[in-house]
Amino acid sequence: LDEAAEMDGCGKGNIFFRIILPQITPALITAAIFSFYWTWEDFLTPLIYLNEPKLYTVSLALRAFSDPSGQTDWGAIFAMSSLSLVPVFVIFVAFQRYLVEGISTTGLKG
Repeated sequence: LDEAAEMDGCGKGNIFFRIILPQITPALITAAIFSFYWTWEDFLTPLIYLNEPKLYTVSLALRAFSDPSGQTDWGAIFAMSSLSLVPVFVIFVAFQRYLVEGISTTGLKG
């Protein structure tokens, strides 16, 4: 497609923004969603680098509710777990049409 557009007189910038970018948008959105989710749910990396409780991520804050002496506040853990899923769910719902578009157009030519 890019060679055909170049033969028709389209410049490099227009080829990228008008032809290539619209076709790879579903893949870019899918990669962004997965990247956000994997970063949001990461436990080991913040555990290694963060040492102040005010800088903790959601997964480390959940661990802080668990007490090794046996007095675990399960209600707070379940409430925080539920609330930690809200941003992931909102981002998925906002961009799910790109996921479906990417799945439905995979393997189709032209």
